[in-house]
Amino acid sequence: MGKHLFITGTGTEVGKTYITGLIVKKLREAGRHAAYYKAAMSGNARRSDGSLIPGDALQVKTRSGIAQPLEEMYSYAYETAVSPHLAARIEGNPVELRRVLNDFDWLCRSYDYVTAEGSGGILCPLRFDGQQIQLTDFITARNLPCLIVSDARLGAINAVVLTAEYMKRHGIHARGIIFNRFEPGNILHEDNLLMCEALTGLQVAFCVQNGATDLDIPPAILEGLYADSGG
Repeated sequence: MGKHLFITGTGTEVGKTYITGLIVKKLREAGRHAAYYKAAMSGNARRSDGSLIPGDALQVKTRSGIAQPLEEMYSYAYETAVSPHLAARIEGNPVELRRVLNDFDWLCRSYDYVTAEGSGGILCPLRFDGQQIQLTDFITARNLPCLIVSDARLGAINAVVLTAEYMKRHGIHARGIIFNRFEPGNILHEDNLLMCEALTGLQVAFCVQNGATDLDIPPAILEGLYADSGG
């Protein structure tokens, strides 16, 4: 069985997909058989034949250079650019947790390292009709360790601490924080790093500068953030 890791964020547009692409690229360059997975992605464009382009999956595949087929990289894709639960309701294609778990488990059996990415922040409903499925249901069902991605800008302390506290309350194991768009020497960014570590008890695993094309972390350290798959 492969190893797995979940990438969550403090909200939308903090760079989860960008960071995930760099993580998967680092694993591939280290000779690891790496895969990407996202349970549900919305806001996707359509091809000329009407089929949906899984945008986040395509971005990770392009940035990382992995050979994994796009159709293996997600379970549900929606055109409407809203939360997955609402997009599913609008488009009539609700998320089934069993399908998500089966697709993810298959990847864990087929690849060395599987990096799963969340939708939006940690508190993201995947389904909310007669049945309620939260992103945390997927995470806890497979006991996935998580990294929290945050923008390094003003507001990071509040966003990171609230996310970490929510995860702790729900029994989700956070293995660290990633700061995106981090500027070395920027007093605000550096203070945000120190304060988030002090207030959450978590370490910043690594920082990513704006426009970076590689991660400043040894492959062995990165691999140590993953957990053995049991599913």
